[in-house]
Amino acid sequence: MDVKMDREALSEFLRTEFRQVADDFVIEDVAPMQVRVRLLAHERHLRPGGTVSGPAMFALADVAIYLAVLAMVGPKGLAVTTNCAIDFMRKPAAGADLIAEARLHKLGRVLAVGDALLYSEGMAPPVARAGLTYSIPPDSFQPGRP
Repeated sequence: MDVKMDREALSEFLRTEFRQVADDFVIEDVAPMQVRVRLLAHERHLRPGGTVSGPAMFALADVAIYLAVLAMVGPKGLAVTTNCAIDFMRKPAAGADLIAEARLHKLGRVLAVGDALLYSEGMAPPVARAGLTYSIPPDSFQPGRP
């Protein structure tokens, strides 16, 4: 399978369609069925104690799988998360960026299933693991119409 959106195309998509979070993420690598995305840890992402919060970690996993899906199917902004399970395995390093290595295991016409391992910069073992399922809208889908 070939990638339909490369790093530059995915970055531009985030800047135009998700301006509210585009500055939080850097797409580091795109390959068939996988991406690597960095969360730039800012003060707003931290919990008491200075480590990245659970909601910020969830956002990174969700965005990473979303981008992996878009890389393969093209710019379908209305692809949506239908399921997510996340395991928080260890505390990230204080104030460190997080990196998601996301991989799709199934890419069908309607559903995509993947997982993301989240790493804290400077730490070898992953800090979290998330499994996500995405619903992909059909090509004929038009918002607001049955």
